Amino acid sequence: MNRIKQGVKRLADIRFDKETGSEQKGVDQMHLPVSVTQDELLEVLLQVAPVRPVFIWGAPGIGKSALVEKFADEVGLPCVSLLGSQLAPEDIIGIPQIRGETSEFLPPKMIARKEPYVLFLDELNACTQEVQKAFYSLIHERRIGEYHLPEGSIVIGAGNRAEDSAIVKTMSSALLNRMFHVQLKADVGQWIKWAQAEGLHPWVIDYIIQRPDHLFSEPPKTEEPFSTPRSWHMLSDALKEYRAGEQDISQETLKMMAYACLLEQHAGMFLAYTKTLRNTHLLDDIIAQKAKWPDKPENRDVLYFLAQSFRARLLAELPKSKQGISGGMLSFAYRAKGMIKELAVINFEIAQMIVAADGAEALPDWFMMEIIRDLPRLVG
Repeated sequence: MNRIKQGVKRLADIRFDKETGSEQKGVDQMHLPVSVTQDELLEVLLQVAPVRPVFIWGAPGIGKSALVEKFADEVGLPCVSLLGSQLAPEDIIGIPQIRGETSEFLPPKMIARKEPYVLFLDELNACTQEVQKAFYSLIHERRIGEYHLPEGSIVIGAGNRAEDSAIVKTMSSALLNRMFHVQLKADVGQWIKWAQAEGLHPWVIDYIIQRPDHLFSEPPKTEEPFSTPRSWHMLSDALKEYRAGEQDISQETLKMMAYACLLEQHAGMFLAYTKTLRNTHLLDDIIAQKAKWPDKPENRDVLYFLAQSFRARLLAELPKSKQGISGGMLSFAYRAKGMIKELAVINFEIAQMIVAADGAEALPDWFMMEIIRDLPRLVG
């Protein structure tokens, strides 16, 4: 009897999963082995979207919506966005109206247009199964009832993945098979170029240049802010409104803004970065021997930020092999080794953090051999 009850409960749980999507265990995840950058996605849309509906997968805040709007501008069409998580079936198929002895469905004005346009179905995999069914003919045949999308119209869908802790529901195989699927990844270099062109706050741009690994973080399991291209854009807007850099904005206000937008660890590092601007302990000056590592206890967060940035610089600039290395790079490597030694005198643990991999990307083997030879205790 208990087994029967357990079986009935499990069936109810599965039904709950499919109908509400609230329980993530019943939601299948999309797995694409290849991801594309922002520029590559724009090219995919330009080439594929005019002939086949495209579905864009990606984490929240990575820039899916902005890219679709940019695509619409590129092809010279207006963009109409619908948010799947907020739609009911009648928002797509419309409502019935009696015409003589028969009735017909009148689609909503936002969709039923006379000129071609880009229809962007955002959070498509967050809508209910009934709404997904309403999209079938719209995506496959570009029609709703008797209304057909104007010739030249383009349909693009987008959604988050189940692993992003977002609201997602299982998409039917029939709907999945009607779309061309691509997965978007954050590309730091392309984002920096975009941020410079859009005039984002210089603190945000400069910080990401120094800490490119902080542009994006995986969504946490708990309800708290996390870092994405969108959240850095929000922080930039807030800094501009407060005119940060043009007047003496308080550290408490900066702290409030950073923790309101970013992952906790990234917010702390960003605050340390802003302190380096005021204390003039910039990494370039330390490398050029125009300044020293900050050694006062109250500047320990600044020291930690500079050390993290220094490690990121070493990973980005040191070649993987010592063969054919230039004289300038040898001088930089020699100076880097000296800086690590100087840092070890101030804080041994922070110096150890620079050379330790701990599951992260390791410094080049040839450079590590230099560290082992001159600073064996640090590596040990």
